[in-house]
Parts: sequence; C-alpha cells; structure tokens
Amino acid sequence: MKILFAGAAFAAMVLTANAQDLVQRDSAFSVPETADRLVAAAEGAGATVFARIDHAKGARSIDAELDDMQVVIFGNPAIGTPIIAAAPTAGLDLPLRVLIYDDGGQTRIAYEDPRTLRDRRNVDGADEAFGAMTKALERLTTRAATE
Repeated sequence: MKILFAGAAFAAMVLTANAQDLVQRDSAFSVPETADRLVAAAEGAGATVFARIDHAKGARSIDAELDDMQVVIFGNPAIGTPIIAAAPTAGLDLPLRVLIYDDGGQTRIAYEDPRTLRDRRNVDGADEAFGAMTKALERLTTRAATE
C-alpha cells in the first residue's frame, strides 16, 4: 500500500510540474475561429505559419471522435535563430506550437512557457530572444482569444 501511495504522490507531483510549464487562457471564440485569428495575428506580426493540424479531423478519419482541437505551428527566424544557435537541440522544440481545444464547451489556448524550453535544452544566452518569444506568445494568443 505504501508503494501505491508513493507512486500516486510521485505521479501527482509530475503532473503538477508539467501543468505549471503550460500557459493557458480561455478564448471567447470557437476552436476554428480562434485558430483562424491566431494564424492572422501571427502572419500580421511577421511570423511564418508552417502548419495547422486538426486533431479532431484526424480522429474522424479513423471513425473516432475528439472534441475540436487544432495546433498552429509558427515561428519567426529573428526570434528562434539565436535560441537554436545557442543550443541546437532547441530545434526539436521550435517553431512554436499553440494548442487550441474545446474543454467542455470552453475554448482554451495552451502553449509551453518559453522558460521550459530554455531549461529543458540548457540554453545559455539568447535571453533577449526568450523575452521576445514570451511577449509575442502572450500578445498573439491574447489577440486570438479576445480582440
């Protein structure tokens, strides 16, 4: 029983730590509309949108169901390049990914806090790029969710 309790406590600790790595906000719009708005905001800010993945559509292709859920993948070389130059393995995490999903009727936006990328990849330097990335993600997701 002690092992079961210790395992559950460890799992809760890991899940809590992972949840703290995410920035989340509610959107006033549907999943598709929020994704459209994020794409427009990112492109309007000079970023390149590389992909838009519709997980619910993928699920339907195998006769399964998921609530609306899309990922928008985008980036700006002026921000990402200094980070990748400082730690090439950061290229596994960039370009940025933003998840937009239906959570019981409420559209939510989630993305990984850039500090998590910095810590996971042991990036030494590129502080200005991380600051710009953090501000850009906040500004773009807020614009997609509320304006």
